[in-house]
Amino acid sequence: MSYQVLARKYRPQSFEQLVGQEHVVQALANALTQGRLHHAYLFTGTRGVGKTTVSRILAKSLNCVGPDGTGGITAQPCGVCNACRDIDSGRFVDYVELDAASNRGVEEISQLLDQAVYKPVVGRFKVYMIDEVHMLSNTAFNAMLKTLEEPPDYLKFVLATTDPQKVPVTVLSRCLQFNLRPMAAADVQMHLGNVLGAESVPAEPGALRLLSRAARGSMRDALSLTDQAIAFGAGSLSEAGVRQMLGSVDRGHVVAIVDALSAASGEAVVAQADALRGAGLSAAGTLEDLATLLQQMALAQAAPAALDDADPETAEIKRLATQLPADEIQLMYSMALHGRAELHLAPDEYAGLLMVLLRMLAFRPAGTQPKPVKAAALVRPQAVAKAVVAVPLPKMAPPVPAPAPVAAAVVAAPVAQPVAPPVAAAKPPAPAPRAAEPAASSFSERLRPRPVEHAATEEDADFGDGPPPDDAPPPWMDADDAPAPAVAAREPEAPRRAVLRETPEGAQWAERIAALNLPGMTGELARQAQALSCRREDGREVWTLRVERESLRQPALVAKLEAALGARLDIQAGVAEDSIALRTVARAEAQQRAAEDLAAQHPMTRTLLSQFPSARILPGSVQPLTPSP
Repeated sequence: MSYQVLARKYRPQSFEQLVGQEHVVQALANALTQGRLHHAYLFTGTRGVGKTTVSRILAKSLNCVGPDGTGGITAQPCGVCNACRDIDSGRFVDYVELDAASNRGVEEISQLLDQAVYKPVVGRFKVYMIDEVHMLSNTAFNAMLKTLEEPPDYLKFVLATTDPQKVPVTVLSRCLQFNLRPMAAADVQMHLGNVLGAESVPAEPGALRLLSRAARGSMRDALSLTDQAIAFGAGSLSEAGVRQMLGSVDRGHVVAIVDALSAASGEAVVAQADALRGAGLSAAGTLEDLATLLQQMALAQAAPAALDDADPETAEIKRLATQLPADEIQLMYSMALHGRAELHLAPDEYAGLLMVLLRMLAFRPAGTQPKPVKAAALVRPQAVAKAVVAVPLPKMAPPVPAPAPVAAAVVAAPVAQPVAPPVAAAKPPAPAPRAAEPAASSFSERLRPRPVEHAATEEDADFGDGPPPDDAPPPWMDADDAPAPAVAAREPEAPRRAVLRETPEGAQWAERIAALNLPGMTGELARQAQALSCRREDGREVWTLRVERESLRQPALVAKLEAALGARLDIQAGVAEDSIALRTVARAEAQQRAAEDLAAQHPMTRTLLSQFPSARILPGSVQPLTPSP
């Protein structure tokens, strides 16, 4: 006797045996019980979810006559009468299944519709089941529209498709549409356990879990994979054997990758990628399992009760969920999904996998200090190209002959002490000292042009008392065309932020954190926090911190910082006025102001500005050569 595959042997024979489609079963059962039968049904869904099975059960319900031959339309077909047996075996005259993928022309549909005028031969209803109906041609759809809208009372249409978007709306409007959902992994696993129990095949729960996940919502795929696993395992299913058959990545490798990412260890990430290459495991499967693990970690953070405690991997998932904050998990999950689509573009799939993992490591949310941004300069149409002059500070540059007229000069100078100008016959007046600015002044204020004192020269005698004021029109513009000064034309002020007020506790906290190498959001919490006090209780440090951002006050982040410090933290909400981040920004701004002052006071800068009255220093173009710490 020939072997019958599990997908055919255990095809549901009634609505009660149908798994995972309760919403369809309830609607059809109620319609059959109440006699409210539509003339056309459309079943949609992915492969292997039961579209053809539901069609056959519906045909049996319409034509079942019961064991004694006196039954009528029922939601529970007997399965023993001639009509039920013939429909199951595929030889019922009044039940026609047509594959639209191979019979998509108007001739095949016209031939089928020509038989619709004849009443059923042996059954109560004629049932036309057209599978993959979206493959029909437009003329075939048009040929069946009229019959589909007003068929005879004894004719029922059942249409099935995996792509309902390709079905014309004129057909959709004539049918009752039921969307068969993909099977949940838990339902597939339970059904596989029942099937293997009936087949007397021993199976490990881990093997069934792998098969149910690999099926991706298709019960037919799950049963086909089970057939293959039984043959691979010589009559038994072990987790190791099924994992080898599927080419799946051992969950231990994926857990090790997440541990390496949470520890921000590039060496460990590279080692895990090399281990996957050495084991010959799939890079795409690795990213798929990594995305699944990250999804379960996010679920453990948001709704721990949703995880299955009976699953032995739940404890490991909950442990990993405490090592990463929610935003990092979401970022890594997105990178894992997009990384799978990029593998075919990489030199080889393992190089692509490694780059995805290194991208997760590089793009982890971390605190970054603001850097000066070069502002775009407004250039008038009549202006010519600007000249960029590099000025060495150690030696005094010789006098420069007058070059061709330019519109502006940009001077880049390193951070150093200003060089005193040489003594000349006409000594320029010393610039007025600038008022002390707060360390945390707004970033936009540092980008505004500052008035620069010009050195008086003999050529200035022809221009009156000195260079024109800042609001004077340029030489090429008539006085009548000059724009009137207006306060509204100024650059809008940046929003106010916290002003740095240094405290002894802040200096102690900065020294304490400098000794640690805190990555990611844990380091960001340490940099954004203000230390209010530090005391010892029971021989342990207790720090009272003030943190403004709610996302940084998450218990998981606080616990990670406590573990790194070996201390207990008392977190309060509020605006920090003395933090490592504020101190870093203050130092950067002080260096920036020093560089701007040095560039503005340099003799060559004064000479160029005096020769070209319309020239200005581009805001933000002067930057320190030494990076800010």
